[in-house]
Formats: sequence, structure tokens, C-alpha cells
Amino acid sequence: MRAIMTYVKQNKWKFFSMLILIGGLFFAFKSIKTVNQESPELRHRKLLSTIGQLLESEHYSPRKVDDEFSKEVFDNYLKALDPEKNIFIQADINSFEKYKNKIDDEIHGANIEFTPAVDLVFEIRTQELTKIFDSIIKQPFNYTIEDSVLLETDGLAYPANEKERYDRWYRVIKYKALDKYVSLIEERESYKTKALAKKDTLGKSKDKYVIKTDAALEVDARLSVEKAYRKRFDVVAKSLKKDKEKRFEIFLNTITGLMDPHTDYFAPVEKRSFTEQMSGVIYGIGAQLGPDENGVKIASIQPGGPVWKSGQLVVNDVITKVGQGNEEPVDIVGYEVTDAVTLIRGTLGSEVRLTIRKPDGTTKVVTLIREKIVLDEGYARSAVITKGDDKFGYILLPDFYANFEEEEGAKCSRDVAREVEKLKAEKVKGIIIDVRFNGGGSLYEVVQMAGLFIDKGPIVQIRNREGRSQVLSDEKPGILYNGPLVVMVNEFSASASEIFAGAIQDYKRGLVVGSTSTYGKGTVQRNVAFGKPLDDLGIQTEYGAVKLTFQKFYRVTGSSTQKKGVAPDVVFPDEYEFLNYRERDNPSALQWDEMERAKYQPWSSGNTLAQVASVANRKITSDTGTIKFNKNSKWVSTIMDRPISLNYDKYVQFKKQLLAVVKQNESFLKLKDTLQISALKADYNKFYNNPDKTKQDRYQAWLKLLAKDFQINESIKLLNELAKEKLVASLQ
Repeated sequence: MRAIMTYVKQNKWKFFSMLILIGGLFFAFKSIKTVNQESPELRHRKLLSTIGQLLESEHYSPRKVDDEFSKEVFDNYLKALDPEKNIFIQADINSFEKYKNKIDDEIHGANIEFTPAVDLVFEIRTQELTKIFDSIIKQPFNYTIEDSVLLETDGLAYPANEKERYDRWYRVIKYKALDKYVSLIEERESYKTKALAKKDTLGKSKDKYVIKTDAALEVDARLSVEKAYRKRFDVVAKSLKKDKEKRFEIFLNTITGLMDPHTDYFAPVEKRSFTEQMSGVIYGIGAQLGPDENGVKIASIQPGGPVWKSGQLVVNDVITKVGQGNEEPVDIVGYEVTDAVTLIRGTLGSEVRLTIRKPDGTTKVVTLIREKIVLDEGYARSAVITKGDDKFGYILLPDFYANFEEEEGAKCSRDVAREVEKLKAEKVKGIIIDVRFNGGGSLYEVVQMAGLFIDKGPIVQIRNREGRSQVLSDEKPGILYNGPLVVMVNEFSASASEIFAGAIQDYKRGLVVGSTSTYGKGTVQRNVAFGKPLDDLGIQTEYGAVKLTFQKFYRVTGSSTQKKGVAPDVVFPDEYEFLNYRERDNPSALQWDEMERAKYQPWSSGNTLAQVASVANRKITSDTGTIKFNKNSKWVSTIMDRPISLNYDKYVQFKKQLLAVVKQNESFLKLKDTLQISALKADYNKFYNNPDKTKQDRYQAWLKLLAKDFQINESIKLLNELAKEKLVASLQ
């Protein structure tokens, strides 16, 4: 007992989070009693009513589950099943109308009638698509007539009849064939130009390229589109009945998503994937997979993993079937790689049987036992950037990961601390922390990580549905790094990334730089699992889990990041700026608000930071290249909203314009003189003597990618300015 209490005192917030999760588990177990061999209908009814109870009683800001809510579920579910509005016709939608006001009753325990009725029609309509496609793809397209396609279908009604549905499919397939046809002609003309320049005989060069007529290329274009669609239709045909369960999961997520965008239902396998993502640990075979026409292929093998130890598989072997223990194997020909990976990963120590096709055409069955695989490429990593005689440190943090299952499991705050120590040993003049595209993760870990850069004090405030609040603080005195600091963000930096960036900004500890705002997720979730555990670790449970929004977090200033995000001190040109990816673009997002300010004391560097930021912003906003870049980006963001011509000449002109704009923007974001960037001395073996050669190649490719990054270069300039001011963090 003494050991337990000591652990609780040292890990107060972690233990508090565990207690919350245990409470949720009790609710779930109480609501769902396990029944062996229960029917899918009974299982669905139990699951739906239990999730409904959970949402209404535990969600941070629950919506009333009434007829109005039912109508929104109705519309959103059908949109999720048929996002391009080319499967159902209006008569189908009309036939579903009788359920429009009854879904709330089903959530409250009534018999489920809506999804079975939709399933029946969906399966029939989906099976019809192959015939529609066949009748379209077999005939040449006429690209000389005036015609167009609208790729953004949100504003469209459902097809009035089957003829209109056929027309929608015709236009989309014609568009894809036209795009391929134009590319093939461009390829042919490019070859001709190069061949004539070399004075080669056309069609007889060593590369065996064959010059084809326009008519032949039109056939090739249709064959290419046909091949891609055939693969999709084959997968659908194989899994249509099985996908009934997936469609019910979509239905559940339609309901949870109307509460807020971050409350989700995870089926057992998806819950496992979420846990793996958070911890950076999976239970698999130790191989990276890639796409192949006959299944998925082995792209690389991790030394020491099950595949490597078996000695029976090599790179380019193709996996055609996956079996779980003694179960009937699943044919994965035509599967997406991610779907195949889901089948191959599983529980620690469990058996997976792979049917392998060798390059010579022979097949064999290989039995492997899943082992723990550490995904260390998703962990924090660093590099050194040299400018003249000065060195600057760069740390990439892809996620705020945390493996709480193991005492020595990976935790991002501990890993970042190690990277900082290594950079200090390299005597860098400043450090960049890059959380662009970092979608968040552990709340406990972000508090610990922010504490590496301030002495001590509050990092974030949280408030629950009853209005009770709590301040989460860095309670350890001392600071690991007190030199110039820049935090890089973009519109995909969310949740924990926003807590970290907001704390650095509020303490005036460093500069936050990036797009006009971060994502804007200011809510906290917990996992509430349903049913008995299916493995020893409790990673999978019988009925899956709900990731439930139960709190909101606030900056130490009292402002929420919800919908607004964090506005950087210095705004960089950003290619995603005008695309609707942020929280504020989701109609079900919770609203921004604020609470009382926490007691904290900023660092004395505030005035210097403001001056450096002001000068940088003036330079960037007045730059003609930036102005042109933003104008181009805005234009590109509106393309999907406008009809695209299916006339050959007009499409060629449109494509040229689009490629010219994209190329212009890419050129702007790529450095003409690449950065001098290198691995740390402490990491030399990882980058240059790695036993996993494919991983070594990826690490080296990463360095090359960083060397061309415009925003990193701009961040280095800011660090240099801060270093000139001899900026060292200290209390006011």
C-alpha cells in the first residue's frame, strides 16, 4: 500500500486520469452484460442504447437527443455512406423518410429499423455500380464537346432518377479518363522532344518507348481507369455483407460526431490502433508493407522482428491471404495497405498465418507469432543546422505520445529532454521545436514537456461539465534549457500541441511561428471501454470503446483554444491556409469561451520577442513573393467548388494553369540554397550505421527534406535575432 501511495503522490495527474477511465469502464460494464452467441441485432441495440446513455449523462456539453437530433443523424449518416451522392437516388431517400424522426427513439432503446432498411437498399445500389461502370468505360469518350463535372458534391441534391445517377458516374469517369489521357499525350510529346534532340529514331530508342496514336492513348487511358476501378469494385463485392458491421460503426460515429467532432466510437480493432498510436508500440510481424496488384508486398523487414527471425520472407514477397490462428484466411487481393495491416497486427503472442507469393510465382504459408514492435520513427528526433560558425538545434515531435503500460515505455517529454541535452552538448545557439502536423496526445505529457522550458508554474487549466476547474502545473523547479526558443506550428497542430505552444507564448518564453492559427481543438477526451477485455493487456475489449469529450482546457490566460486555436507571433506563408481543415470549419464544434486567469509570471524576454516578431511580420507581409503565394493558394482552394471542363483543349489549358500555380508556390517554399543540416554526433549510428538499412535511408531522406524547408530557414533567422539579443529566460 505504501508503494502505491508513493506512486500516486509522484504521478498525481496520471493517477487522476486512470481513475476517470476506471469510472467510465464501470459505467460501460454496468450497461452491457456479456451474452455469448448473441445476435448482431441484439448487440447493435445494446451498443446503441449504451452509447446514447453515455453521451447524455457524461459528455461535456451534450445535445438533446430528440427529433431534431434524429433528423441530423439521418442526413449525416446518408452523406457518410454516399458522400459523392452517386449511389442512392432520390426515391431511396424518400423511402427512408419514415425513419427520420425515429432515430432518437432507437438511441433510447427502441428496435433498430433505420440502418437495416438503409443496408438493404445500399447493397442493391452498390452492386448496380459495376454494371453502370461497364457500360461507360467500354466506349470511347468524346473530348471535343462542351461538358463539365463538379467534383464538390455537397451542394448537390441526390440524383432524381437512375438516368441522372448514370450521368454523374459518366462525368466523373470521363474526367478521370481525360486526366489520364492528357498525361499520356504529354508524356508522348515530351519523349518526342527529347528523342529528336538526341537525333534518335522515334520509337526505337533503348528505353523501348512506343509512340502511339491519340486513339490508342485514349484506349490506354480508359484501361488505366478501368483497372483502378475494378480493384475497388472487387474489394466491395468481397466485403459487402461483412461491411454491414462497418456501416453500423459509421452510424454510431455519426451520432457521437454530432455531439462534437472528437467524440468517437472505436470498434475493438480501431481501439487497438488508437492505443498503438498513443504508445508507439504495436504487436505485429516486424515488416513494412507496400501496395501490390496481387495483395500487399513486403517493402522492408525490421531486424530482430518475427519476419526477420523466421528467415522465410524477403523484400518483394507478396502477402495474398491473412489467417488468424486456425481461422479461415482472408483473401486480401485488392485490399488497401492500411486494411491489410489491421488484419496482420493483433494481440501479443497470438498467431498469424500469411499466404505468400514469391517472385517466381510459387506460394507458401508462413506462420508467425506477433511480437512487440516499437515504432521509434514516430518518436522525437533532432538535427543540427549550421549557419556560418553558428549551430542551431531542431527537434521534431510528431505526437505527444505516452506508453503508460510500461514503466520504461516511451514518453515524449522524456525523449525531448534527451534531445535537448544532446543539442546542448553540440553547443547550439537556439532550439526549434516543430509540432507542425502534431495532432496532440497525452495531456500529462504536454505538461511535463512545457516544464522543460520554464522554471515552474501553471501550464494549462481544465474545466468539467459541472464547471469545476483544475490547474495543471509544472511542479518541478529548474529549467532544462533557457536559451532562444522557437515553436513551429500549422493548422494541423492540435490539442496538446496547442497547449504547449500557448504556454510558451503566454510565458513569453519563445516565439510561436506558423500559419495564421493552429487547429483549434480545446477539448479533452477519455476512453470509455465496453465489455470484457479480449487480451491480457486490455487493449481490445468486447464491444470497443468511446473516446468521450468530458472536459475543455484553457490557457493560463483564461482563454480557450477551442475554435480559435493559437495565433502565432510570426505568420509564415502556408500552403494549407485557405483550406477548410480547422475545428472552426466543423458545424458540430463546441464554442469558444474563457475562464479566470491563472496565477503565473511571464519571463522578462517579452519586449525583445515582440520586437523581433514585429520586424519579421513586416518583412513577410510586404514581400511580393508572399503576396503572390497567398493569392495563388486562395485560387487553388476554390477549384473544387467550380465546374471543371471535360473539353480536351479547355482541360489542357486549365491543367497548365493549375500546374504553373502549384509549381510557383512549391518553388517559393523551397530554398534555393539548402540548409546545412546534419545528424547529431550521438545519433551518428542511427543515421549511418543502422542495422535496418531501409530505416537508415528514411532518416537520411528526412535530413534532405529538412534542408529544403522554407519555414525552418525563417525560424533559424528568428533564432539568430534572439541570440543576438543574448536572450536567456529569466523571471521578471
